[in-house]
Amino acid sequence: MKDISTIIFRLTLTCLVAALIMGGSFIVTNRAKQHNQQVNEQKVMLSLLGYSAAKPAPASLALHPVYRYLVTEQDVQTLGYLVPVAGGATDAFALVTIALDGKFVARHDLRLAPEKAEQAKERLQAVQTAVGSGKTIQYADQTIIVTDNGQRQAYLLPGEFPGFKTFVKVILALDPGFTVLGLEIMEHEEDPGLGGEIVQDYFKNQFRGKPYEALKKLGVVKEPLPDEYRGALEAGKTGRLGPEEVARIQEQYKDHDIYALTGATISSRSVTNGVKGIVKKFAYRIAFLDRVLAEQRIVVPF
Repeated sequence: MKDISTIIFRLTLTCLVAALIMGGSFIVTNRAKQHNQQVNEQKVMLSLLGYSAAKPAPASLALHPVYRYLVTEQDVQTLGYLVPVAGGATDAFALVTIALDGKFVARHDLRLAPEKAEQAKERLQAVQTAVGSGKTIQYADQTIIVTDNGQRQAYLLPGEFPGFKTFVKVILALDPGFTVLGLEIMEHEEDPGLGGEIVQDYFKNQFRGKPYEALKKLGVVKEPLPDEYRGALEAGKTGRLGPEEVARIQEQYKDHDIYALTGATISSRSVTNGVKGIVKKFAYRIAFLDRVLAEQRIVVPF
């Protein structure tokens, strides 16, 4: 009996030690994974803005995250925007709540260190504390507003939408007038050789340069992609066309619908409708946010 108890004790102790080691390893590797993901996303964002190792971003360039939450109280839902406050401490934030019709509801000031603001759990706790108990907080999405010397230059929109199989995750770059600067496909599970071609320059670069008015009514056509246009879309890889020639060709096609991938019309439409939806919703919401910030005299760095 004593031997059995000893064996059970030793097995239990071994399992506890193993669990501690595995748990510790998970925490370390998960943090490393999150860090690598953030580094990769920032690299993609800068590339969408036209920067690279050969052309680094200027020191005056700044990326300002704005986090959107859904705030619910007794079946009444409002939108909460967590924005950095300019002119004070680096940990000064304001949660601005706006009704669904765009009217200002409330402002809640809070302190949140920038490194903690990047962590979803820490950020959610700070927002919940700011609004108080009795309200349900749900994270919606993030927008990154890009400035250069304080002047707004672009918007970076991480987002996702349904593809042919599962969700497609993207990062979209817009200029201040909502013209598309670039699109990057971050994750997808479309079929290789068919819908999986959405990652190729000759498809995703068709969105680049599309003005907002054209984007709002953008469709998909099942026509062969013109060779001249394909050359311009892939110029970044082939180097066969100069910048001026690429700009001329893209100007020619800026109001044209998206040419569908061969054998993958559904994936082509999914990306087209997804991008169109992200931009239209964002343009609608940022107009409300900018108006409320101006009316309430909330000074932000963008």
